[in-house]
Amino acid sequence: MHILVTGGAGYIGSHACKALAAAGFVPVAYDNLSTGWADAVRFGPLVQGDLMDRAALDDAFARYQPVAVMHFAALSLVGESMRDPAKYWRTNVNGSLNLIEASVAAGVKTFVFSSTCATYGDQDGVTLDENTPQMPINAYGGSKLAIELMLHDFKKSHGLNSVIFRYFNVAGADPDGDVGEQHQPETHLIPLMLDAIDGKRPALTVFGEDYPTPDGTCVRDYVHVCDLVDAHVLGLRWLQAGKGSRVFCLGSGQGFSVREVIEASRAVTNRDVPIVQGPRRAGDATSLVCGSTRAVGELGWKPSRSTLTQMITDALRWSRHPPFAK
Repeated sequence: MHILVTGGAGYIGSHACKALAAAGFVPVAYDNLSTGWADAVRFGPLVQGDLMDRAALDDAFARYQPVAVMHFAALSLVGESMRDPAKYWRTNVNGSLNLIEASVAAGVKTFVFSSTCATYGDQDGVTLDENTPQMPINAYGGSKLAIELMLHDFKKSHGLNSVIFRYFNVAGADPDGDVGEQHQPETHLIPLMLDAIDGKRPALTVFGEDYPTPDGTCVRDYVHVCDLVDAHVLGLRWLQAGKGSRVFCLGSGQGFSVREVIEASRAVTNRDVPIVQGPRRAGDATSLVCGSTRAVGELGWKPSRSTLTQMITDALRWSRHPPFAK
């Protein structure tokens, strides 16, 4: 059974492809390689195509006849989305509409979507769950919320069943070293921190020290990428079992400040992190902590690697791995 995995050459998508292959599926990575890496496509075929290219999408559906879609492809930089919202509305929303229409036209009514806790906006002190009001404060979160609403509408009009996952900070890497995190430029805290420790960059910039948190830095919930993609496979099986559309939040339920993550890295590496202090970034929420009670109870999800120590340890091992090449 083929699964069309958009963004399958990217960080989360490549891990999802490995998890799908281990579960007995054939992942077809559909990726324009603007941020993904052909070297990361190791578990099934690569189709180099863009979500804005409807003909390429139709050809991929006709050629591989997937039984489901797993949709990761998106622009995802909060700061950029504040500076250039049109880029995010155009790429994320229009591209997803193309994909959904192509899926429906091909008779594929099973759809797993990678959403985000950024749809909730800034709700300090609240553990975010599936019923928390969504009030995005940046175009990235807004575009993801629009796609969620789109999926709800296509459920009503075309019987498209979807599982939507909302999560925030994904970290870690495949413990076998087959795939890992590699962005150009890198924007995620843990790999930036490890690069600073290893001298690959002069220092880690901490953005903002005046948030209303115990140490002044913003707070995030972290989930290991392998745990995350395991949930996506469970979501696929949920839909295949005929259980219908559902939204699930994925997180540890525990928030860590930037400085707490830095301290955890010091404990793992036994080395100090060179730091420079920077201003707040526009669009950054104070605290985002995502509960996952529903995913644990209904999907049977068991996040076994989502501790800071394990995520930093796996990320550190990957950071010293030879990089992917285009």
